[in-house]
Amino acid sequence: MVTNVTSLGRSGLYDWIVQRFSAIILAAYSFCILANFVMNPDMDFQTWSSIFEGNAMRFFSLITLFALCAHAWIGMWTVSTDYMTSLQLGESATFFRIMFQAGCVLLIAVYLLWGIKIFWGN
Repeated sequence: MVTNVTSLGRSGLYDWIVQRFSAIILAAYSFCILANFVMNPDMDFQTWSSIFEGNAMRFFSLITLFALCAHAWIGMWTVSTDYMTSLQLGESATFFRIMFQAGCVLLIAVYLLWGIKIFWGN
C-alpha cells in the first residue's frame, strides 16, 4: 500500500474527504459572494468594503482561504505524482516532482499569508 505525503501517513480517503469538504466550503462562499452581487446590483467600493467589515464574513473568508489552500495542495500533489513520473520525465522525475511540490507549497503559503493580511490587516 502506498501512503500519501499529503495526509502524513493516512490513506487516500483522508485526502478525498478534505478535497470534497473544501469544495463544499468554496461553493458556499461563492454563493455568498454571488448573493451579495445580486442583492446589491449597483455595488460600489464602500458597499463592498462594508461586507467584509464584520467578523462573521472575515471568519468565513478565512475558513474559505484555508479550504482553498488545502484543496489546491491536494490537487497539485495529485497532479504531480500522477503526471511527473519517470515515463514522462526520465531519470530526473523525482527531482522535478520535488521542486514542483516545493514551489506549490511556497506559493500556497505566500497566498495564505497574503490573504490573511488582506482580510485581517488594517
